Amino acid sequence: MRMLAIETASEACSIALFEGETLIAHDHRVIGRGHAEALVPMIAALPEKGRSQRILVSLGPGSFTGVRIGLATARALGLAWGAKVLGYPTLALIAAQAQAERPGRPVTVCTNGGHGEWFVQDFGSDGLPLTDVVSQTPREAKDDLHYDFAAGNRARDLLAFAGVRAVAMDILPEADAVPLLPASLMTDNLAPIYGRAPDATPMAGHPPA
Repeated sequence: MRMLAIETASEACSIALFEGETLIAHDHRVIGRGHAEALVPMIAALPEKGRSQRILVSLGPGSFTGVRIGLATARALGLAWGAKVLGYPTLALIAAQAQAERPGRPVTVCTNGGHGEWFVQDFGSDGLPLTDVVSQTPREAKDDLHYDFAAGNRARDLLAFAGVRAVAMDILPEADAVPLLPASLMTDNLAPIYGRAPDATPMAGHPPA
């Protein structure tokens, strides 16, 4: 079975194509913004234009725009190809990448959030979440640090701010690492994981004038 993995929740735009458990091709670009313009051409450049029976896509948290672009693309390709589409949590992918390098250790994942905050979540040695995703200020994250192993693009900042001598892995999520995820974290509920409340309040939430 062919599987296409799509990861667009961070500054990276990352895709990977698998045949069974074998990686056929992948593309990982740290672009900051511009996922909408980059993603589809990257997929089209894969062997057989990436056509697969299964698509795995990041649900976030991360860039609101990036998550929505990844999900919209995965849904569209799923319809076009008759493929099964499943989602996975992005912070769990970072944890899996980190634990592949240092197995058997619980890890705190810390990544860019919004408005100067960080997304933070703890994972056990089995790669499963121990806490819910939270969006915290650096001070809140420092005071809530549980482990001496952290991963993500804010891991070094978190440990430095906390004054802790520990292992920090400054990594972004990569699509070719998706097979490392625990199978139980895959879901057919393709609802984005935002990690914090939206910036804008829906009109229905405003009191009448």
